[in-house]
Amino acid sequence: MSLKVPKAGGPDLFKAGYKHMSGLEEAVLRNIAAVGELSEIVRTSFGPNGRNKLIINHLGRLFVTSDAATIIREIEVAHPAAKLLVMASTAQETEMGDATNLVLIFAGELLKRSEHLLTMGLHPSDVILGYEMALVKGREELESLVNDTVASSPLPTQEQLATAVSSSLASKQPGSEGILSNLVAEAALAVMPKNPRDFNVDSVRVVKVLGGGLDASRVVRGMVFGREPEGIVKNAKKAKVAVYTCGLDISQTETKGTVLLKKADELLNFTQGEEKQLEGYFKEIADSGVKLIIAGSGIGDLALHYLNRMNIAVVKVLSKFDLRRLCRVVGATPLARLGAPTPEEAGMVDVFETVEIGGDRVTVLRQEEGEKTRTATIVLRGATANYLDDLERSLDDGINTVRILMRDGRLVPGAGASEIELANRVTSFGGKTAGLAQHSIKRWAESLEVIPRTLAENAGLNAEDVVSALYKRHGEGDVDAGVDIESETDGVRSIKETNVYDSYASKDWAIKLATEAAISVLKVDSIIVSKQAGIAPPKQSGHWDDD
Repeated sequence: MSLKVPKAGGPDLFKAGYKHMSGLEEAVLRNIAAVGELSEIVRTSFGPNGRNKLIINHLGRLFVTSDAATIIREIEVAHPAAKLLVMASTAQETEMGDATNLVLIFAGELLKRSEHLLTMGLHPSDVILGYEMALVKGREELESLVNDTVASSPLPTQEQLATAVSSSLASKQPGSEGILSNLVAEAALAVMPKNPRDFNVDSVRVVKVLGGGLDASRVVRGMVFGREPEGIVKNAKKAKVAVYTCGLDISQTETKGTVLLKKADELLNFTQGEEKQLEGYFKEIADSGVKLIIAGSGIGDLALHYLNRMNIAVVKVLSKFDLRRLCRVVGATPLARLGAPTPEEAGMVDVFETVEIGGDRVTVLRQEEGEKTRTATIVLRGATANYLDDLERSLDDGINTVRILMRDGRLVPGAGASEIELANRVTSFGGKTAGLAQHSIKRWAESLEVIPRTLAENAGLNAEDVVSALYKRHGEGDVDAGVDIESETDGVRSIKETNVYDSYASKDWAIKLATEAAISVLKVDSIIVSKQAGIAPPKQSGHWDDD
């Protein structure tokens, strides 16, 4: 009698409710299909002609955007293999702040191309080896494609910086990249530290004010808050500033107490002690020379009365991030108690004023013209809140691009020119490689075609014709030939004419992350999903009312 040996991971191994999928058909190809679906979703949003997605998240909030980082964050991907891709894209967003879509598209294409090799009988380890070799070669060749740099010392002019940033912004806001790149360049140069490598993205804020057109947007050297001061004092110059995180009000006792009043005079004098104490606090503050108070919490009516009487301006800032940033700008220490600040704790601001922008009154704290400032604010104008949100996300990418360029100013040809040149060089490297890995090296090179192909498809051009025209031009030695999305003929034009350059660092990082994500998915040979935790409703015997 022969004993029946259970299959690995069979029903005897796991608890009831587990799902176990293994092998090429069930695990690997399913993963590739899921990743393919995710990259298809964001692929149509790639490049200047990319379409927007309208997403309503689980909280009912509406997003209209073509920014891949926002799309994948809001759609809440559930498939485990697709989540690996989302993680790679999130890593790109954290590290570089741009080219998140490139990671998703390229990784999706790598996996699609590997599917054919796997079904033909190639072992996943051969495919992985080929991809790893191709990545090393591709990154080597990408470095040799650098054809321009943005110098960080001496600092670039506003025009040079705007040109370098404009291609990143053009892919999000086509047609508006001229205005936006100038805003980013002006704000970044206003807050640039002595060592440009220390440029901090937090030094540039964005404030959105409804109404007007995009061309009414401007840069303010300092901080702007979308509300007016609470008191009657609206302006001050060379003002001493105190920042409080506690509420400006009569302090409440921690325990409840009962007060017994016997005479009418006692009732009249009941609150006098608290009022005197509060007045004492503000008199102390006024005597120390403070002309402006920033409150991080509520402001009581009585407190406001005393502040108005003593001619002290007060602004409410409820955001902890803004409060922290403001302390850095004015050089103040946030205080958790009422009372006069010491000279070290108080800050200074050159100009504090209330300005009207498109019917909204906003508060501006800024440095005198010509002085170096610690914070610059881009005041964005637009017709709808969704449009302003999307502009803010685009500016965020632009400001991150400045940060990368200040650390590594190398630029490579954009518009798919670098990708086609890399594809050419890696394909010839694959042809010289012995063994089975050469097939996957060639597949890696072919996957790079997805970038120019997507740009052409989204622009309504014939993708096959554009890619073959690009190969022809690159074969003739024209390394700078890229996709011309405005073309009426073959869709190919030299990058030198269109001034489309991509940051070398973010492209290098994106290619690396995309290949590593694809390899991670290919290394998976089985998926084991445990039973979801949760308490089952109690089984009811009979009708509950009979009890």
